[in-house]
Amino acid sequence: MSDPIQHECGIVLIRLKKPVSYYQEKYGTPLYGFNKLFLLMEKQHNRGQDGAGIGCTKLDMPIGEPIMFRERSNNRNALTKIFQGQLDKYDKMVKQGDIHPEFAQTVKRNFEYGGELLVGHLRYATSGSLLEKACHPYYRRSNWPTRSLMLVGNFTMTNTEQLNQRLASRGQHPVFDTDTQVVLEEIGFFLDEAHNDIFHSLSGDGLEGQEIYQQIRRKLDPAEIVRQAAKHWDGGYALAGMIGNGDAFALRDPNGIRPCYMAEDDEIIAFASERVPLITALNKDESEIKEVEPGKVVVIKADGTVKTERFAKEKKRTSCSFERIYFSRGNDPQIYRERKALGAAMAEQILWSINHEVEDAVFTYIPNTAEMAYFGLMERLHAMNREMAAQRIKDDLARGDLTPERIDDIMGRLAPRGEKIAIKDIKLRTFISEESSRAQLVSHVYDVAYGVVKPTDNLVCIDDSIVRGTTLKESILKMLSRTNPKKIVVASTAPQIRYPDCYGIDMSELGKFIAFQAAIALHKQHGSEDVILDVYQDCCDQASQPRSRLVNHVRRIYEPFTDEQISQKISELVRPRDIAWEGDIEITFQTVDALHQASPRHTGDWYFTGEYPTPGGYYVLNQAFINYYENRRGRSY
Repeated sequence: MSDPIQHECGIVLIRLKKPVSYYQEKYGTPLYGFNKLFLLMEKQHNRGQDGAGIGCTKLDMPIGEPIMFRERSNNRNALTKIFQGQLDKYDKMVKQGDIHPEFAQTVKRNFEYGGELLVGHLRYATSGSLLEKACHPYYRRSNWPTRSLMLVGNFTMTNTEQLNQRLASRGQHPVFDTDTQVVLEEIGFFLDEAHNDIFHSLSGDGLEGQEIYQQIRRKLDPAEIVRQAAKHWDGGYALAGMIGNGDAFALRDPNGIRPCYMAEDDEIIAFASERVPLITALNKDESEIKEVEPGKVVVIKADGTVKTERFAKEKKRTSCSFERIYFSRGNDPQIYRERKALGAAMAEQILWSINHEVEDAVFTYIPNTAEMAYFGLMERLHAMNREMAAQRIKDDLARGDLTPERIDDIMGRLAPRGEKIAIKDIKLRTFISEESSRAQLVSHVYDVAYGVVKPTDNLVCIDDSIVRGTTLKESILKMLSRTNPKKIVVASTAPQIRYPDCYGIDMSELGKFIAFQAAIALHKQHGSEDVILDVYQDCCDQASQPRSRLVNHVRRIYEPFTDEQISQKISELVRPRDIAWEGDIEITFQTVDALHQASPRHTGDWYFTGEYPTPGGYYVLNQAFINYYENRRGRSY
């Protein structure tokens, strides 16, 4: 993605199935769980750089000793700061004699993260502030372990205001902070209710002290608690939590919007936002990693038993397609194949754009995340080249015209030529704050391989997605034009992004989308801008309606125009004004049908189609258009 759109958070939950001493004996370290937590977070560092946090719950600790721990940081290098800081503390305690690593119990008692249950979170702030207090885990403390709760999540709720109102209607005093806070409090409310119900049911049994706690600990049902708490949630979410008694849970929204994977063996059960970190950190085969099914919660009780239950009604699966196009790590074997398929699907459109002049074309990609799609495109072009040569030989053979000279001519046809044209200067720092000077620096973030493209060449550049078009205009196209080609074609393996997201990706300002800007420009060009006011009024009229009755009025902005017309206008809008090069620029996009064929299990396409999986999506779209019309900045949820 050439535009620097940020995105989902990353989560980790680990439950060690053996005592800490087991890992010391087998692996030579009592920090097996802590090390795995670091690896699983480091392998998901692509998912968030605004902050990080970790948490730990220790099982069966003596009364009087703490059982739950948390550390968070919004430092630029938060992950390093947290883990290095804890290792420094560990080493200091070893030197002081407080910890003897060969005696695992000294580690568990004295090292905060030497327990059996660990969570981790990498934050990108799709809501709330950038302060440390907004980093996960969120923690709800109690001197009853069965009422203490810690939570991490990758999600955005579209109805946080309504959820806070529900809390207030019970007599609570919610802090209007983030959607994470309200989710924590909602789960916490039903956790308290369940705890109290069990406590009162035991009142006549003659139990005392720790016998009461052990009974509550055994009878607590996290799946039912989640089932009650989630009844009114509207959003995309993957959540993981742990309770002070040692119970843990991980769940995924009923539409499967946000991803969550798990792996389990005799030693460990672990959850993560992506498949590859589990494969790598736990040395697993792809087949050993399972998806947490949409609408289900996996519960690990304190005694180690694992069960999976449905907590919400089954709904149409609309898993986020952006995970496959761009966000998730490309070394996931499934995502790798899908991204190659996305590139291959662009071949026909690209050939049309360059009038099938393959011999006078150079193919490349930008940014690096588009490399796999580029490989898929080149494989398809080479295959088409071979098919064409084979067909010509067959035709000539059938006519009796096949001669050695003709074979040489057919086989001498140049294969599609790929080159590394765009080179990102990772050392360039745009630290100058003055706007015009900074813009000039941004235009030089990329450099080119000079002398590769001829003036007679078409330069075709694969991009994985185009959102705002700003980087295209201010940097990429300026840079590509310096190669002096006959024509530049930028091919996006994602369709035109026309509608805002509200489920964890930070792109909710409608007016910033280049496809939306192009449609508005076309209305003004055709004298049909009255529809803009009509859509605004319709959005205002339905703003007070129940969310279940909202419809997509914004669709009417796009309906009068074909995809090709919008693409052509985008090509005009992103053309830099201050370049001397006079060649043509064409921006072309993937079709929605081709996207679904390449990634059939990830059909969440509301960014492209405006078909939202939950009522809250239409509310956010409605508000996004109102904000645009009234020239108000900021997220629309």
